[in-house]
Amino acid sequence: MEISEIRRPVVDDMQAVDRLILRRLESDVVLVNQIGHYIVSSGGKRLRPLAVLLAARACGYRGEHHIDLAAVIEFIHTSTLLHDDVVDGSKLRRSRETANAVWGNEASVLVGDFLYSRAFEMMVDVNIMRVMEVLAHATNRIAAGEVMQLLNCNDPDTSEARYMEVIQRKTATLFEAGTRLGAVLADSPAAVEEAMTEYGRSLGIAFQLVDDALDYSASDEELGKNIGDDLAEGKPTLPIIRAMMVGDGEQRDLLRVAIESGGREHIEAVARIIAATDSIDYTVELARGYAESAKAAVAILGTSPACDALIGLADFAVSRTY
Repeated sequence: MEISEIRRPVVDDMQAVDRLILRRLESDVVLVNQIGHYIVSSGGKRLRPLAVLLAARACGYRGEHHIDLAAVIEFIHTSTLLHDDVVDGSKLRRSRETANAVWGNEASVLVGDFLYSRAFEMMVDVNIMRVMEVLAHATNRIAAGEVMQLLNCNDPDTSEARYMEVIQRKTATLFEAGTRLGAVLADSPAAVEEAMTEYGRSLGIAFQLVDDALDYSASDEELGKNIGDDLAEGKPTLPIIRAMMVGDGEQRDLLRVAIESGGREHIEAVARIIAATDSIDYTVELARGYAESAKAAVAILGTSPACDALIGLADFAVSRTY
């Protein structure tokens, strides 16, 4: 299913989210406006707000708060991108210079803080304590995941279990919170809320696994950033962790040096080892398993255009090339 078809059941809602994002980005501080608009309008896939909207509609919600929460989720995500790019020293995202490359680290961190605080203002406007609870827990868990990833940097002994814990916290948590909120808004039974939580969690894990596979297999143009950025930043993601597990002694020695030193000196050699050990296939196959778990979770909701789109979104997460 193409992404345009996945969006079809909530196309009007997505337009409303975009309008709300632009309106709530406004600030009397010029630099906030500049950086906020730069990063939000830079061509992201908007999969997280899309998941919120589809989950709400699939659960039968007929109000308007899903628009607010989809924008909140996007603001939180955008804030984490601003902070991530500073921590990682990234210079390219979505085929454009990162905000920190244009305006500097200090401005990017502070505007990221602005977006976080604006998101919490919008949560208060919704005035549902359960929403505040879910999102407060999610943002705290994401921050912890960021710290865990930092501890894994340049560590060639990072295990698959440690890696999976990081991506569950750092990436899957926001998907999970978003789809859970769709059920919360609809006042769904506990079983439905748990199913939507499982859907978002599994979708987010599948999405990140594919992202990490693409870092060694896509082109710079497709991916919108430099290939091998994870290795350059010293991040041992699953393709390289798997290659460390199944490679021979010489391959493991090279991978160990590459992870410990970071940079781009060893990227071509590492990519060859990853290909030789079928580590991309291993990573993508694991992602497919999580996508199937996400699709299975939706079954509790029956059949509807929004449910079909949620299933299509899970397939898209693993079939995409960007």
